[in-house]
Amino acid sequence: MKQPIDNIEWLDIDQLRANAYNPNHVAKPELALLKISILEDGWTQPLVATSEGEIIDGYHRWTLAKNDKEINDLTDGMVPVVVLNKPLQDRMMSTIRHNRARGIHNILSMGEISSFLSQSGLSDGEIIRRLGMDKEEYGRLTDNLTMVEHGDTDFSKSWLPTFETDDDIL
Repeated sequence: MKQPIDNIEWLDIDQLRANAYNPNHVAKPELALLKISILEDGWTQPLVATSEGEIIDGYHRWTLAKNDKEINDLTDGMVPVVVLNKPLQDRMMSTIRHNRARGIHNILSMGEISSFLSQSGLSDGEIIRRLGMDKEEYGRLTDNLTMVEHGDTDFSKSWLPTFETDDDIL
């Protein structure tokens, strides 16, 4: 069975345009991380667009290629694209699926990975930069796994309030 990925084309960024229905927004830290990802790993995912150049998925990668000289220079203003020609309602649903399917990160797993990277000899600063974190986030992730070890006594027992009558509750 033929798949869209079978026909990746390198197109000039000016042949493409944003769609008018993408509800996704990427904050500056994540956009900076996307830039690091493309610079360090190269283009690992093509954009998805119609044959008329309307972007279905990959708007932020396209935006970086269009507006960031380092990214643009990597491929002389060209971006990898797969063509997907579908009616508008199907394109809209495809955009949403691509956005939502990327998932979220489990905090404990991120903490384990951060600790592993730290123990592997990478500096905290390098880990923070290359994973797009700030110092506080990195500190919380790596500290979260060892938080219990910081205390030298048992945790105190919690208490529950008692009420003498139902009126005390209100």
